[in-house]
Amino acid sequence: MLLRIAADSVLLLHLAFILFVLLGGAMTIWLRWIPFIHLPAAVWGFFVELTGRVCPLTYLENYFRIKAGQSGYTESFIEHYLLDIIYPSGLTREIQLALAGVVIVVNIAIYGWLFFRRCVKNV
Repeated sequence: MLLRIAADSVLLLHLAFILFVLLGGAMTIWLRWIPFIHLPAAVWGFFVELTGRVCPLTYLENYFRIKAGQSGYTESFIEHYLLDIIYPSGLTREIQLALAGVVIVVNIAIYGWLFFRRCVKNV
């Protein structure tokens, strides 16, 4: 039971990391130190998508699932609603490259907006 909870927790952490990579720059509005954490995370997310690598969180989740003996189990709420978001079944190399582009475009837009906002505020 604890190993299944650990696997589900890793899955939630993975989703939170993906959302942070994509939108974490917006937190700079409230926390000025966020770019020091967000930019390396965004670079990592871009790198993983660009190179087609597997995130270490995927290996950790799979480890816990195997140790929990979860082959042939019924889906939990987390697996039913989040698994396909994090691990889409039709994920191709082209989609991974598009996702890498989305990470870059969204983050450039967020940081560009923040930069513009600060420049206007200082005028």
